[in-house]
Amino acid sequence: MLAADAHEVMAPLTHDNDGTRPWNNTFVPIESQWPGTFGRGWAAEFTHRHHWAELLEYLQALPWPRPETVQVLIHDEEDDCFGLWMLYDGKLIEVPLPRTERYIEQSPPSGSCSSDISYLHRTDSALPTPNMPTVHRPTP
Repeated sequence: MLAADAHEVMAPLTHDNDGTRPWNNTFVPIESQWPGTFGRGWAAEFTHRHHWAELLEYLQALPWPRPETVQVLIHDEEDDCFGLWMLYDGKLIEVPLPRTERYIEQSPPSGSCSSDISYLHRTDSALPTPNMPTVHRPTP
């Protein structure tokens, strides 16, 4: 996650959960090779989509001093690459990256689509294209 001038906003997320957020993971600062000059990045590891499902909603509600600089990069286990979310009109929206498509896994018992389980696939990959419905990702 990247965001300019966001030390105060991110500080509580670098400590153990005090019960105010819907996940238990903590963010760690990403330090620049020039101490004190960058200070815009934080990282956290979530093992599965259901562990970070409410992360985007939580982050978009924070009082960012410079919302135009907020960028969230997410790489789930089955993704070919990181997905990018940015704040537009107060909402974190996935920004469609060139040559990628997000596919929705169908729930086996019902056959219905679940937006909770999706995969970001590189369309220029040598791997076969998944046989699943795609997620509509409008350009913000």
